[in-house]
Amino acid sequence: MEFTPIETEGLVMEELNSGFKHMPVVLDDMRPDEVLVEMKYTGICHTDLVASAGAYTVLDFPAVPGHEGAGVVRAVGPEVKDTSLKVGASVILSFNHCDSCANCSAGHPACCSRFEHLNLAAKRLDNSNSAKLTDGRRVSSQFFGQSSFLKLSVVSQHSVIQCPYPENLALYAALGCGFQTGAGTVLNALKPSVDDSFLIFGAGTVGIAAIMAARYLGLRQIIVVDIVNEKLELAKELGATQVVNSREVKDIPCEIQKITDGGARFAIDCTGVSAVIDMMIDCVCCRGTVGVVGSPDPNFVLKLDPVHLLHNNKTVRGICQGDSIAQEFIPRMMELHRSGNFPLEKLCSFYDVKDFEQAINEVRNGKIIKPILKWS
Repeated sequence: MEFTPIETEGLVMEELNSGFKHMPVVLDDMRPDEVLVEMKYTGICHTDLVASAGAYTVLDFPAVPGHEGAGVVRAVGPEVKDTSLKVGASVILSFNHCDSCANCSAGHPACCSRFEHLNLAAKRLDNSNSAKLTDGRRVSSQFFGQSSFLKLSVVSQHSVIQCPYPENLALYAALGCGFQTGAGTVLNALKPSVDDSFLIFGAGTVGIAAIMAARYLGLRQIIVVDIVNEKLELAKELGATQVVNSREVKDIPCEIQKITDGGARFAIDCTGVSAVIDMMIDCVCCRGTVGVVGSPDPNFVLKLDPVHLLHNNKTVRGICQGDSIAQEFIPRMMELHRSGNFPLEKLCSFYDVKDFEQAINEVRNGKIIKPILKWS
């Protein structure tokens, strides 16, 4: 397949801990099973930020992150399986998967045996990539199959989901990772019943999505723990039945045991902080389940007491991307939004791409939930 090189622009991490730099990038390769997408909007996720700090050792620099893209198709490779995908179509982008391993074949693409390579290494399976800098250096340019911090990007066909509501493309950019992870953890992975108590640590994008999903299921008790009172107020507005500021309560496990009369049935961590996960295990009841959902920082250390887990029959499980099939679950979230169950308008803040540093600072400072960059 012949491909004429295209110069575009992007937010590039030139080296470890260098942060992001807005600079030109040249796309010089597109495979027959790939799609060329012009980004209109890109969500900023915690995963993008920890990538620049070296959280993923498989990622080579320079690299372009971004994995919550939304845009318009500009070219479709002749071997793309979705024959309904046309130039000009509005699309949402999500995580990549191989589509051939046992877990992919069983309907669990977020458990793909090649997940780390295809998503965190930002390369194709053969270790190639689709872009370079103007000085000739190759760029890791398929982060989660998309590297949507590029204005134009060569995207894996498995990362593309058609969007039938282009008027809401800006809001739906955020569905590709954070909201999918939180909502999918509740609706796809844990599947609590109405009588269950559900505990959520962290009221950021992932935690808020989990709250909305739990409310949608009508759970009797949805408890949220965070350190920012404004976020806790929003959590109550969106469905939390109780909130706890962990800076104001000395013994969180004891407080949760009191609130739930013996411990929560389910608890998920959306912070990626190891101390929170250790504490969370003491917050669930006998036969309770702890879900590790948040992306950890590079210095993550977890201490587990196997005797406590054994004697109390507790389960600790990792849940990636909400165990979702993005091509099915993202359309479901669109419909939840349209029916009023996922009020994304209250959660998304928009910034011109040139103001990316302001957006990053405001999400780190807890001022906003989901920053979305607008490409001019």
